[in-house]
Amino acid sequence: MKHKILPISIIYINEDMINQRIDNFLKKKFKNVPKSMIYRIIRTGKIRINKKRIKPDYKLKNGDQLKIPPIKIKCRKNNNISIQNSEKKLLNNILYEDNYLLIINKPSGIAVHGGSGINHGIIESFRKLRPLEKYLELVHRIDKETSGILMLAKKRMALISLHEQIRDRKIKKEYIALVHGLWPENLKKISQPLLKKKLNNTQKKVLVHASGKFSETHFRIKKKYSLTTLLTAIPITGRTHQIRAHTLYAGHPILFDKRYGNHNLDLKIKHKNKLSRLLLHANSINFIHPKNGKNINIKAPLDLNLEKYLNALV
Repeated sequence: MKHKILPISIIYINEDMINQRIDNFLKKKFKNVPKSMIYRIIRTGKIRINKKRIKPDYKLKNGDQLKIPPIKIKCRKNNNISIQNSEKKLLNNILYEDNYLLIINKPSGIAVHGGSGINHGIIESFRKLRPLEKYLELVHRIDKETSGILMLAKKRMALISLHEQIRDRKIKKEYIALVHGLWPENLKKISQPLLKKKLNNTQKKVLVHASGKFSETHFRIKKKYSLTTLLTAIPITGRTHQIRAHTLYAGHPILFDKRYGNHNLDLKIKHKNKLSRLLLHANSINFIHPKNGKNINIKAPLDLNLEKYLNALV
């Protein structure tokens, strides 16, 4: 088993991460790191929150700045050629860039960051591609299987500004989703609380539950096909897997969703089409530029395979 040193990272705690003990948070994030090492780096003060030492039982708060030192993790053998090809593809997928922001059209199947068994992600790739950038952090996350808009901050002030906009729900995101069945014309909003549940040692699932966090998604029908419906989904809140969980709750799961989908329906469709990726795409985002205050709207085109797939539907 090979090892890899993860670089220093800074994580800004959002509302989906709060109330977790720091030791449990780190154990989940770095599953390949021995627990003894995690407790050692906490005890020796290498883990800092808001530039201060903390104890293992410290509970994360919204807005906390968590600084993690370089960590040695076990990793599988990488296909270096595959990684290099992916990195070149990312450069071609840049939608917007200035001195403060970098926005890309993330391909489906690529994680946003390494850790938890994933050796290489978007943020690691761009830090390698842009070695002269002194600061480069993820503004938000997007599921590995989902394609579309992903924002990176190139300055700390930009990250803080955009996180404030996220907390104040001033950033507007829009997704495209292809779901099974014919979506009801009158179903335009789902407001159902979502709760994270652990299914086994590794996988978690978000389900509608009375004790979950308030979650709301708005939906618009773009086009109805014979067996499926193309939707516009607008998440009002930003919960993990929110759109995927809400469409499942409505009885219309997203096509080829291995965690929240309908495997039997997917199998029938796979016989006709080769495409089998999650059919969820973050296609637009609207926000206020952190420096000049201008209203910015970015759109991410569908990849050619997905566009061909939708055009072939009847």
